[in-house]
Amino acid sequence: MKRRALISVTDKTGVVDFAKGLVEQGFDLLSTGGTFKVLREGGVPAEEVAQYTGLIEMMDGRVKTLHPKIHGGLLGRRDHPGDRAAMQELSIDPIDVLVVNLYQFRQTLAKPGVERQEIVENIDIGGPAMLRSAAKNHAAVAVVVDPDDYAGILSELRQNQGELGTSRKRRLAAKAYAHTAAYDVAIADWFAGEQPDGYAERYALAGIKRMDLRYGENPHQTAALYAEEQPTQPGLAQAEQLSGKELSYNNLMDLDAALGLVFEFVGPACAIIKHSNPCGTAVATDQRAAFSAALAADPVSAYGGIVALNQKFDLATAAAMVAEGTFVEAVVAPSVDAEALTRIREARWGANVRILSLGGMLESSVRPVLRPISGGFLLQTVDSHGQELPELSTVTRRGPSDEEQGALEFAWRVCKHVKSNAIVLAKSQGHGVYATIGVGAGQMSRVDSVEIAVKKAGEAANGSVLASDAFFPFTDGLMIAAEAGVRAAIQPGGSRRDQEVIAAADAKDMAMVFTGRRHFRH
Repeated sequence: MKRRALISVTDKTGVVDFAKGLVEQGFDLLSTGGTFKVLREGGVPAEEVAQYTGLIEMMDGRVKTLHPKIHGGLLGRRDHPGDRAAMQELSIDPIDVLVVNLYQFRQTLAKPGVERQEIVENIDIGGPAMLRSAAKNHAAVAVVVDPDDYAGILSELRQNQGELGTSRKRRLAAKAYAHTAAYDVAIADWFAGEQPDGYAERYALAGIKRMDLRYGENPHQTAALYAEEQPTQPGLAQAEQLSGKELSYNNLMDLDAALGLVFEFVGPACAIIKHSNPCGTAVATDQRAAFSAALAADPVSAYGGIVALNQKFDLATAAAMVAEGTFVEAVVAPSVDAEALTRIREARWGANVRILSLGGMLESSVRPVLRPISGGFLLQTVDSHGQELPELSTVTRRGPSDEEQGALEFAWRVCKHVKSNAIVLAKSQGHGVYATIGVGAGQMSRVDSVEIAVKKAGEAANGSVLASDAFFPFTDGLMIAAEAGVRAAIQPGGSRRDQEVIAAADAKDMAMVFTGRRHFRH
């Protein structure tokens, strides 16, 4: 019996060569629309689906493969007498290979100014239906959704007299169901975004595995990195690693935390992260100065840290990194100069440093934050991201000076990315440079966080400013900072003892502003 393959793909990468390989293995080809045209232009003999079914494409292509001759050929069980009889009676030929990938729904969503009707028209119907039919009958049908599988399939066909093994067909079927599931997730996600609160009755998440990781947070745990199948903007999961050892689970967690912080700022900025908390953050007029200031904030903690930049990783910054002599685990930036990469590699420890290029500027995420819990998961919107600050109100007799105001705004943005209870001490260093000088993170008591930040800052605390992610419930923490020389504070306010805290600040001639917004980070 003649073998048949149906090819209908949106992503036409390598499809002509794959089709030629199938023909060489004795397959007759069916195809549709644009794919049929590409095959014909490539010199590959094929029959158009409309000619085979006797039903022309209709409704602007909405109906072309939804036909018994197509789905019967895919679903018919070769070893089932009733199926074979029905196929013979209705002149349905078996389809042994299905090659389909779907309309580019995600890419359509990403188009500037795209209208809703165009989005709806890019919801594929015939493609998923065929994939599900073929995958259900995977004992007889090889279903192919990924051009990366073409070469392996042809190789196995050539080695096995035109047959594919059971294990290969099962893997392909699993991949097909994952492909349609991810596609449906993208559509459901879009519909959910149209709801007033953005939360659908059911929430699904899909990703494609990029790599297995050596282990998870600890060596006895396994881990893998998954990415969006068709991302619409740069992200850490899609970043290109240009140099260094393989990435670990902890590297990726810290890299993500560092990127979230550094892209709070428009001008050149640097964040150095350890265990998901910033040990040094700075903004400056150039990237090199921002790195140097961030490192100087806490050079001991920065050893073995993760460095994130919001500008190109240039030669000057790489040279400063090497000159300082501190070891870093990884560097991530929107792009990387070849000279910077070479300079890092020349360092004694440079071969181990993981250098990643995002391939563009990181944009604010609109996807909800997901946290697993026992038996389920939590979703919440992303904490406000970017350069916009809440309206600030001065509550003390003395308002902050211009220099203090700049440092307060800088410290508030950093504080948002520190584990609660969070305290950040920061200072203007002149010439447009602002840097953290002490960070207290993740303490059960806010007083403890203040003491840690003051201890980290040392003498540099004198003349600095303080940011607190939540209100001061008592005066004790603020007074520890005042005794160390902190001159201004920014906090949400909202405590029953706000007036006591304000009075204590006035007694120390501290300036204090309220934001009216809390930034807990658990």
